[in-house]
Amino acid sequence: MGQNVRVSRVNRTTAAASFSVSFTVGLYGIAFGAAGIAAGFSLLQTCALSLLTFSGASQFAVVGVLGAGGTAISGITTASLLGFRNALYGLRMAPIVRIKGWRRIVGAQITIDESTGVSLGQSELGDRAMREGFWLTGIGVYIFWNIFTVVGALGAQAMGDPAAWGLDAAVPAAFLGLVWPRLTNKNERVLAVAAMALSISLTPFVAAGIPIISTALLAVAFGWKARG
Repeated sequence: MGQNVRVSRVNRTTAAASFSVSFTVGLYGIAFGAAGIAAGFSLLQTCALSLLTFSGASQFAVVGVLGAGGTAISGITTASLLGFRNALYGLRMAPIVRIKGWRRIVGAQITIDESTGVSLGQSELGDRAMREGFWLTGIGVYIFWNIFTVVGALGAQAMGDPAAWGLDAAVPAAFLGLVWPRLTNKNERVLAVAAMALSISLTPFVAAGIPIISTALLAVAFGWKARG
């Protein structure tokens, strides 16, 4: 009896954490939907990016670079650099979720910041809670993100010219909202400011997408210095 109560309590605790994160993050899909339309993407293209790519920062990078006139290669390169962290999350989560077969495809798709964070946050409740946190959060974010992408895109379409409403600022505003909570120490804040200064200074002189890619080299330099 005591064991059953314990399992139930773990499920409620993990489910509550997963839902709160899933719904909150999913709301950002509204900003992406609006940003996609503002950048000249169709409703179908915008929704397809959320369904297939499902990596918030990478999606914003694609619509931001292409919407500014950048090439497809620049957009894909920028998105890939931002999405590389998901591969590192996969290495961390593999021994925890321990999945095989076709479920690996689903697991790879929902291996994101939030599913990893909630899963690791359940460590005191045991391996089962960590696995539940991963699946509940990953699937929850995927569902809410795609629902709100449609809402944002339809809303932007109904407004007519998105730029006239200032929706062309949705990409940088959403990027700031995604990045700012993750700047937890002085070095990260200095790197963020330096990256902004570098990209802004390069923007008038190079093709769209190059300023963002250049900040990756800056991040490597900061990381190398921190190791030393």
